[in-house]
Amino acid sequence: MNAQPGSRLHWFDANRVCAAIGVVLIHVTVDFAGRPFPDATEGARVFPVLLRSIGEFSGSEMFFFFSLFLMAMRVDRKRPGYREAIFVQAERLLIPFAFWTVFYAIFRLLKADTFGYAPQYLEQLGELRTWIAYFLLGKGQYHLHFLPTLFAIFLFFPVMRIAMRYPILGVMLFATLGAMDHVQRFLWSIDIDPLTRDYYVRITKVWGYVGYGFAAFAIYSLWRDGIPRGESKLIRRGAFYFASMAYIATVPFFGGAILTGDWGVRTGWDYYGHLLMPLFIFCLFMGGQFGKWSPAWSDKAKYTFGVYLVHPIFIDLFDVFMFRTGLSGLISPTVLVLLRLAFVLPASFGLSMLLERTRSLAWTIGLGPAPWTWSRVDPAKQG
Repeated sequence: MNAQPGSRLHWFDANRVCAAIGVVLIHVTVDFAGRPFPDATEGARVFPVLLRSIGEFSGSEMFFFFSLFLMAMRVDRKRPGYREAIFVQAERLLIPFAFWTVFYAIFRLLKADTFGYAPQYLEQLGELRTWIAYFLLGKGQYHLHFLPTLFAIFLFFPVMRIAMRYPILGVMLFATLGAMDHVQRFLWSIDIDPLTRDYYVRITKVWGYVGYGFAAFAIYSLWRDGIPRGESKLIRRGAFYFASMAYIATVPFFGGAILTGDWGVRTGWDYYGHLLMPLFIFCLFMGGQFGKWSPAWSDKAKYTFGVYLVHPIFIDLFDVFMFRTGLSGLISPTVLVLLRLAFVLPASFGLSMLLERTRSLAWTIGLGPAPWTWSRVDPAKQG
């Protein structure tokens, strides 16, 4: 049988650490505007695009999967009521989200000033619709969409529980992604206000991503009931094949980026290969649950949420330094990407560790209670 559900899931934590590294890879392998270096030659774009394709073995969808798997575990163990469960998730997700939304809205002024669009950005900050989009869609920074979207997905957890009872329903992920793609194609084909379209697309995405919940609850059910060592090996082999096939399916997307210097639109199997990858990678790690995983994975895993939240700080600082010093024009995209990665990744882990040790800020990355709850958790603070 597999390890007991109460034991430390080192394989799970290893997956979390690799996913955090993957997210950083995705965001450091582009130019200052988030493009695949359109001004460089095709040959110069190969390494950055290849590194990004490796990073996309993980991504925000993988973090959705982690969070939903953990929610399945909590629901199974504690059987919380709907109100209680949602309140806990709101406290864990939306309060840090509000903090980082305000922080990045201000912090982005540094990059806006450096790259010459500060007046336009300040004008946007003066509009009410901008702040509504920041707090509802997570538009305050390119990675913040994860938090409000995940909270919205959590609202459907009573529906996801069906897959815990009937794990076969985990395959519904294919159907929900297909329906989401069908609707979003229509939304992008019609002429409507871009911000209005963003709201419709996000609503569709939430409904579609509930499929990750079905898959996560189903896999948790199978893991909880026990997967023998031999079957775990079979799962690992199968997951390796399907992950490799999903990667092959995305080759036209990344090949197009190398040839054109632009990110195309994910369609067909590009789309499915990208969005099904988290399922296969998760199963790959779970299939290795009997391996000798170092406890160090678990030590680092607690900082992955922090790394996800803070890494854009160091990307912007790096970009501002390179642009102002003129060094970006003297080095190749490959060197730029490697230098950025070498700076951003350790700095993100370092800041996360520092925040953990700072009691008044640890809550911003999910590693401590918020200041207004100290009296409830620390007897020394009680009157």
